[in-house]
Amino acid sequence: MTWPLRRAGAFALVGALSLAAPLLGPAAAAPFVVVAALAAFVVKDGPAFELFARPGDHEERALYGLAGFALAAAGLALFAPLFGMPVFVFVASVLVLSGGNLAEAAVRQRRHEPVAATVAFIVGGTLAGVFGQLVVGFAAPAPTPALAVFFAASAALLGALVRLALFVRDDPLVLFSMGLLLWLLAALEPTITPIGVVLALLVTAGFGALAYALDTASITGMVTGVLAGLLMVVLGGFGWFALLITFFGGGGLAGKFRYDRKRKRGLAEGNDGARGSANVLANSAVALGAVLAYAASPMLPLTSGPFEFAFAGSLAAAMADTLSSEIGGLFDTPRLITTLEPVPPGTDGGVTWQGAVAGLFGAVLIAVLGLLFLPISPAGAITITLAGVAGMVVDSLLGARFENRAVGELFAGALAGLAFADRRIGNQTVNFLATLAAALVCAALAAAIGLTVL
Repeated sequence: MTWPLRRAGAFALVGALSLAAPLLGPAAAAPFVVVAALAAFVVKDGPAFELFARPGDHEERALYGLAGFALAAAGLALFAPLFGMPVFVFVASVLVLSGGNLAEAAVRQRRHEPVAATVAFIVGGTLAGVFGQLVVGFAAPAPTPALAVFFAASAALLGALVRLALFVRDDPLVLFSMGLLLWLLAALEPTITPIGVVLALLVTAGFGALAYALDTASITGMVTGVLAGLLMVVLGGFGWFALLITFFGGGGLAGKFRYDRKRKRGLAEGNDGARGSANVLANSAVALGAVLAYAASPMLPLTSGPFEFAFAGSLAAAMADTLSSEIGGLFDTPRLITTLEPVPPGTDGGVTWQGAVAGLFGAVLIAVLGLLFLPISPAGAITITLAGVAGMVVDSLLGARFENRAVGELFAGALAGLAFADRRIGNQTVNFLATLAAALVCAALAAAIGLTVL
């Protein structure tokens, strides 16, 4: 057994202290506070120090890695008595992190591929999180086994994403991210059968693996897509997922279409066209927000219909913009959307009629799928198409006027001196704003003409 695996096992044992939370009640944080104090001020050397120490701990002669993990767990534990967070959320979050780390360390002994380590973290964390919730059920309220799997898998996917996108060893950030997600999902009170959760996991994981195998998504893009898909299936339904996966699949294949020519023209996506988490989130964050609002609508003085139209409209815009950019960039006659002057291919805000036709096709495709799966009326499909085209136009207008400009420039120097004033507006920001505009347009049009979901 290697040192990293032994250390991960020791951290997992510390994480297992969370299982006492139902018995300790408001004092659930106490064991972790004790561990943090011992790690930071008492254990300076010896076998225990070597077991838990990370490379930086040797320089400081203190187990700051363990102390940080324990303090984060203690802080999360306090959310239960202070703010009413369910105990199972705390237990599941701690065990997903510690169990996922242990599984990842075990796999790294044999395989060094990043994707293998990521999958191990997700699978190991999910199993540990389910176990924790089932144990909690003997002494405190806990979700059904089917929901326990959904909660644990969602937390593990988010934890893996945070580790990949930000800091691998930032346990506090990962732990609190998972805890807040699980708290939100628990508050939404979703319902799902055992068969439903199995199908949801198989379908979303299968499409994620296919996207990675086809090199249309990076590891972070794959994990982001699987997480978004799982939430769509459970909180919305398989019809919502059909629209989402059509965008992911269609957008990924469009990015690969004539990739060599795009690369020679300087228009290709990086990473050989594989889309990462930033790209996936920029195009699907609004849709994800819509499905969360849809799930919360029974608890709000709102109907669910506008959120379904907002969801479909945002994806119609994302699909329209992606196809128009990927197809239109192959032609040599772009014109700037604001002045109609000829511009070089790849210019922000440059459009071609071929790209516009491709974008219209993308919006129509999402609208037709909405007609089949949401379901909506033909008038609703037309509304989604119009919103998708509007989002595509907004994307081009924002690209022409604001993309690659510093934030401070937009406010005539009023933000001078602020840290973010020199940050440039990127393509992901423009994509997000365009999908948001399309979602608002779609929901507003549907409300104005009295459209409802069938």
